[in-house]
Amino acid sequence: MVAQNKKARHDYAIIDTYEAGLVLTGTEVKSLRQGRTSLADGFVQIDGGEAWLHNAHIPEYHQGSWTNHSARRKRKLLLHREEIDKLESKAQETGHTIVPLALYFKDGRAKAEIALARGKKEYDKRQTLREKQDRRESDRAIAAAKRKQRGQ
Repeated sequence: MVAQNKKARHDYAIIDTYEAGLVLTGTEVKSLRQGRTSLADGFVQIDGGEAWLHNAHIPEYHQGSWTNHSARRKRKLLLHREEIDKLESKAQETGHTIVPLALYFKDGRAKAEIALARGKKEYDKRQTLREKQDRRESDRAIAAAKRKQRGQ
């Protein structure tokens, strides 16, 4: 795992996820391997039947020369035609967007996990946090009860 977009899982309700290849230059791959990437402001847009990743920050490679890349350029995503068509039709619905969730390497190739998502309202975010906190507290209580039971 090179980079994760934790904010996307907080701000959006994830409907469906896809794995997409990335078209990168050599210095981008080397910079990705150093692991200083940020997806916080990233989003996916479909233009002319092609999926593009915008605003993903891959910093310049330090040992790169004049062949270095710009940090926030748009990058092409490699998806099947049916997936692109499905994403495009769903993204045009009100409140839906396509966000990047993670960047990682799989068999030596850079991959992006993208998701079709619906924006959460503020009260939904609070409710999700409350449920997560309640789950954590109940797990702690169960673990403490088991420890106490083993001790007797």
